[in-house]
Amino acid sequence: MTTDSITAVEADPRARVHAVRQRYARRGDRATVHDWAYTIYLTAILGFVYVAPVVYLVRTSRALVPLDSSEAATPVVCLVAAAVVWGAQMAGRFWGPLVLKPFLLHVFMSTDLSPTHYLGTIARRRLAYAGLGTLLAMCTAAFLLTDLLDRSDAVLAAQGVAVAVGIGAVAPVAWLWGQVRTVRDNLLLACGVAAAAGVVALLGGSGLLGGGGPGLAAGVLVVSAALLGRAAFRSVRAVDLARLARESARAAEAQTFAWTGTLHHALDLYRPEPRGHTSALVRPDGRLRGYLAQGAVRALRTRGRAIAAAVFLPAGGAVLTLGLAEPDARLATFSWVAGAAAVYWGSGWVGETWRGLRDELTLAPLFGEWWGGMLARTLAWPVVAVAVTVGAAGGVAALTRWPLQDGRTAEVLLLGAASVVLVLGARFLREMKMNLPIELLLPVITPLGDLSGLRVFVWQFDGLVVVLAGVLVMNEMPTATGAALVALGMAAWSVWAGLRRTGWARRGLFTRLGRL
Repeated sequence: MTTDSITAVEADPRARVHAVRQRYARRGDRATVHDWAYTIYLTAILGFVYVAPVVYLVRTSRALVPLDSSEAATPVVCLVAAAVVWGAQMAGRFWGPLVLKPFLLHVFMSTDLSPTHYLGTIARRRLAYAGLGTLLAMCTAAFLLTDLLDRSDAVLAAQGVAVAVGIGAVAPVAWLWGQVRTVRDNLLLACGVAAAAGVVALLGGSGLLGGGGPGLAAGVLVVSAALLGRAAFRSVRAVDLARLARESARAAEAQTFAWTGTLHHALDLYRPEPRGHTSALVRPDGRLRGYLAQGAVRALRTRGRAIAAAVFLPAGGAVLTLGLAEPDARLATFSWVAGAAAVYWGSGWVGETWRGLRDELTLAPLFGEWWGGMLARTLAWPVVAVAVTVGAAGGVAALTRWPLQDGRTAEVLLLGAASVVLVLGARFLREMKMNLPIELLLPVITPLGDLSGLRVFVWQFDGLVVVLAGVLVMNEMPTATGAALVALGMAAWSVWAGLRRTGWARRGLFTRLGRL
């Protein structure tokens, strides 16, 4: 036995974990200097071309969320803190801080080290990074979107910084909690966060605390982080290693897809499998149910996506309508954009028929080429569900602002319908996406350098880009009719581009369309 082996045997678990990680870090497939240089270069180009103009416009205009006093700031602080905690919990359920490289996790699991030693060490470091990132993000958002740091009230600004610190402390803990605790515990925490946020918002908004509402929120956040962190780290020792191995393998595969340009394939790995309600697709006499009934049943088979759609579609419709109903308001454009984005996300979660349409378009020789039946069968449910839900939510939101300005009722209806058409066209473009086109990898030489990476980035989020660009162009149009024509044109282009992706943009396309 050599001196090195004796030292290795007598080393404490922390040193042994560090040694394994150092040995793994020296493997041959690490990112090279050129890889890091290209990443930094692409980030700089994105910041120079996209981020810098937005920051300049935001800083030279009035604050989107004015915070005149602590009474007005407390409800906003509570809403943001609750949203961050809920988002961290959801992220932990899919990709938590304990997810490791599959090989590294297998090495640790094959040793005599307990999960507390190697998982706890890794979790503490990642939570520290996540807390620092959350703190920077909160401070940046407060600097760009609010006037909290621009005011001469030093007490309110100090309380805002304290709230950012509290959110930076509780968000990483909620991230770990979402991964190591059960679904029931996560639901209890979500309900507790909602109750605590409501109580603090009511107390801070009532003026009973004498301007100390944000300070109370910061204190609650710090105390919650300490309590939740202690309970979450105690649960690390009892984590299901088999489930963690499956999560790590799936995360590694998703990361590979994302790095090779097929982000939609990476997201498909986290798509829930349909469960239950299989017999509900068929009537008692053996015939299939109608197209709307089939779409509704298929949506209910993925309960989580259906719940998300039930939340995002009405919320997006209401926010979108409020932005259209008051065009002179400071948050009108922001509400329009946010509402359209929420409807876009909800339209993808409303059902699985989008994927069925893509499969039937790409496998036409197998399923046949009868466009009328195929389009009606696959598009009836998502189109009707999105239009009805957004329309109902928008109508309720419009009643809260009734009566509208003179002549605005028809414009609101026209712009709302055009926005829904634009969103559905963008969703069609997104769902028809196939593998990464090889021409996107060709160099694009400009005075700013090679921008081929930007083309890949835009291709990854093309549907959302179409929605945001379309709404911004519609907002600049002088008339509602012109804005509606812009939305129809962009939706038609999106459908055409989606058909081209599936290989249907041929000379026989119009012949097939004539079979409707």
